[in-house]
Amino acid sequence: MKITLLTVGKTTSGYLSQGIEEYSRRIAHYADFTVQCLSDARNTRNMTQQQQRQAEGRLILAALEKSDYVVLLDEHGKMPTSVDFAQWLQRRMASGLKRLVLLVGGPYGFSEEVRQRANEQLSLSKMTFPHELVRLIFVEQLYRAFTILNHEPYHHE
Repeated sequence: MKITLLTVGKTTSGYLSQGIEEYSRRIAHYADFTVQCLSDARNTRNMTQQQQRQAEGRLILAALEKSDYVVLLDEHGKMPTSVDFAQWLQRRMASGLKRLVLLVGGPYGFSEEVRQRANEQLSLSKMTFPHELVRLIFVEQLYRAFTILNHEPYHHE
């Protein structure tokens, strides 16, 4: 199974980019993992928040394949523990999925069309984080999940 973290816009902070690259390298030992950054919607200064979500939604939907299992990283999703997330990931890997796509939207979230396309929603916290920081937090949690599944000493209970 391929795992793709699909994001809207590039990560502009150097320290976040470095962290994402480090954890992506670590994840590559366990799975076929990529971070795919879509271009930002254009002319967003002249758009409402809803219009920006819709423009980003069109970009997201165009990047998805019909067979993708799509998971929104969204504050309204299920909030698993790290161990629960590892078990969730293991079930997805065992299910025969071709590609698992985890979406991080732009600063205003997801369009209704993207929400309808999603198979599930997961949340990293009840707190709200900047969408660029969520990328780093998520890749760390994905790495943690793999170390849990492989009984490695990274995660402490």
